[in-house]
Amino acid sequence: MNAADIDRALTRIAHEILEANKGPQDLVLLGIPRRGYPLAVRLARKLASADPSIVAEQIVGQLDITMFRDDLSRQPTRPPSPTKLPAQGIDDKVVVLVDDVLYSGRTIRAALDALVDLGRPRIVRLAVLVDRGHRELPIRADHVGKNLPTSAVEKVRVRLAETDGPADGGFLEDHVAIESPAGADSEDQAR
Repeated sequence: MNAADIDRALTRIAHEILEANKGPQDLVLLGIPRRGYPLAVRLARKLASADPSIVAEQIVGQLDITMFRDDLSRQPTRPPSPTKLPAQGIDDKVVVLVDDVLYSGRTIRAALDALVDLGRPRIVRLAVLVDRGHRELPIRADHVGKNLPTSAVEKVRVRLAETDGPADGGFLEDHVAIESPAGADSEDQAR
């Protein structure tokens, strides 16, 4: 996906969110750091463009899941990011969790655990830019920008200007790419 593809996918997801919610009432978007938060900010702006009653800055927040992950003993942890909730909170709201890639489902499980500690939303939905499959938990996205079937050895790389910055002194264009590790056999790469 290039920058235009990402923009179109986010526009479509924003309209799907409004349609599923039957309007803008009680919407809260919570992005999961690192790349889920800037995607949530972009979605909030698109929602505000589609419905003038929405003030983008008032419906978007960030949900840190660092201490809720189930792989803390296996991988080095990232420093926690601050959790920032909109002023309206999340109690009895329609919360849309936003992330870049849905893979095993474990990040979303951690996000649900973190959410329960903060309040009781009326509904929790999930919006992702890319769903690559290979679920380990019974979790599915309500809004998907693109389904990208991958092999287990491949990686889906999402690059956003907000998180990945300029590369080689120039502007890094937003993009999504599938990367195969060096040495992966050709059968896995063909899938």
